[in-house]
Amino acid sequence: MKSPLTNVLLGLFRKKKEEAASCCCGSCTAETMEQAEAAKSAAGGKVLGSGCAKCNALEEAVRDALTELGMDTSIDHVTDFAQIAAYGVMTTPVLVVDGKVVSYGKALKKDEAKAVIEKARKKDSL
Repeated sequence: MKSPLTNVLLGLFRKKKEEAASCCCGSCTAETMEQAEAAKSAAGGKVLGSGCAKCNALEEAVRDALTELGMDTSIDHVTDFAQIAAYGVMTTPVLVVDGKVVSYGKALKKDEAKAVIEKARKKDSL
């Protein structure tokens, strides 16, 4: 019979159980990542973020900028971490125009958002 101390020491050198690899949020599966990748290709504007004050300020600035530009003001506000991670960004808020990240980590003001949107749309039309 082994002593309790021996069991503890042997436990230190046992092979640890390997856990399935997942992203930091724990909800990323192949299916959710596939859905997130599919959602990236959708045209239009998106704000990615948790719903914090900066994210909401960016959404409002983008909506105002789109109104001034005479464009459709529908914006998707994505809060699902798997979908945000699919864009390859880790700092929010993020502005996505036609599937491309055009700004991240900053709540743009209306004029900044307007300039970024115009620039992104001009690149797409070339």
